[in-house]
Amino acid sequence: MSTAVAAKGLEGIVAANSGICWIDGDAGVLAYRGIDIHELAEKSTFEETAYLLWHGKLPTQAELADFTGKLADARQIDPKVVELLKSLPKSATPMEVLRTAVSALSMYDADEKAVDHDSNVRKSFALTAQIPMIVAMFDRIRKGSEIVAADKSLSHAANFLWMLNGEKPSETATRAFDVALILHADHELNASTFAARVIAATLSDVHSAVTGAIGALKGPLHGGANEAVMRMLFAIDKAGADPVEYVKEMLAQKKKVSGFGHRVYHTEDPRATHLRKMSEDLGRAANNAKWFEMSRKVELFVKEEKKLNANVDFYSASTYTTLGIDLDLFTPIFAISRIAGWAAHIIEQLDDNRLIRPRAEYIGPEYPAKYVPMDRR
Repeated sequence: MSTAVAAKGLEGIVAANSGICWIDGDAGVLAYRGIDIHELAEKSTFEETAYLLWHGKLPTQAELADFTGKLADARQIDPKVVELLKSLPKSATPMEVLRTAVSALSMYDADEKAVDHDSNVRKSFALTAQIPMIVAMFDRIRKGSEIVAADKSLSHAANFLWMLNGEKPSETATRAFDVALILHADHELNASTFAARVIAATLSDVHSAVTGAIGALKGPLHGGANEAVMRMLFAIDKAGADPVEYVKEMLAQKKKVSGFGHRVYHTEDPRATHLRKMSEDLGRAANNAKWFEMSRKVELFVKEEKKLNANVDFYSASTYTTLGIDLDLFTPIFAISRIAGWAAHIIEQLDDNRLIRPRAEYIGPEYPAKYVPMDRR
C-alpha cells in the first residue's frame, strides 16, 4: 500500500499545461495570455478579451470586427428551445434553467458530435451568444413579460442588458457590465473549468462540457458567494443596523462572512480592485451609493479584524444590484462571462488531448480483506 499523502481538494497539484491564464496568488496577479487583468479592464472589451482567450493574441481591428460580427450573428436560438424555456416551472432557479437549456441546445446543433478545432470555435461563438439570451429570456418569461429580441447592433454587454430590461442601457451601465464580464472571463483551473476539461477530454461534445461546467458553478462553494454578500447587505439594511456591528455579531456567532479570502490569492484579489471602484461609480451615478458605502465599511472592518481581503464576489454583489439585476441572476451572469474561459480551455484541451484520469490514494480496509459468507456475517 502506498504511503503517499493525497492533496485534499487537489490543492497545489498541477493538473494541466495551459497558455490561457496565469495567477500569482502571492503578488495578486491575474493575467490572460500574459496580459494583466488591470490593463484589460481599463482598455479592452469583452469581445476583444474573448478573442484573446480563444486565439492567444490580441486581434487586429479587422479581426475584432469579424469576431464581433460572428458573435452578434450567433444571437439566435431554435424556437423549440424557447418553447422549452416557456414550459419550465417559473419557480425554477435560473441556474437550473441555464443548465437544462444548454444541454438541450446540443440537440439542435448540426455537428454536435464534432470535436475538431473549427467546430469547437463555432460552438464557442454559439454558446457565448446563447447563454446570455437564455438568462434574459427566462427572467422575462418568469415575470410574465414579453421576450425581447436580440439587437445585433449592440455590444455583447449592452445586448444582454437590453434583452433583460427591455430598454437600451446607458453608456455607464454598459461599460460597467462589460468590465465585469472581462474580470470574470477566466480564472485558470477553477472547479467549473476543470470539470469542463475533464468532460471534453473524454471526447464528449462541447455542450456536455459546458453543461458540466454550469453544474459545477451552481454549487455554492464555487458560484453564489456574491448572492450571500447581497443577502447580508439586505439584512443589514432591513434591520437598520450599523454594518460593522452587524458583522461583529456574525463573527461572534461563528457565522461566515461571504466575499472574503480566496483559495489562490494571499493578497487582494485583483478583480476586487476594479469592482470596488465600479460599485462606487455606479452608486454615485445612480444617486444610490448606500450599497457601496455599507460594503466599504464591512470590508475595512473584516480586513482589520480578520486580516482577510475582499474577493471578486464581494463588490460584484453591490455592482449587480445597482445595475438592477436580481439576486438569483448573479451566478448565471458569472456563466455569461466565464463561457469565454470555458470555451478557451475546451479548445485548448481538445487541440492536444489526453484523457484526464487521476488516481486516488486508497484508505480503505487492508488488502486482502476476506469475503465473509452470508451465514457468518
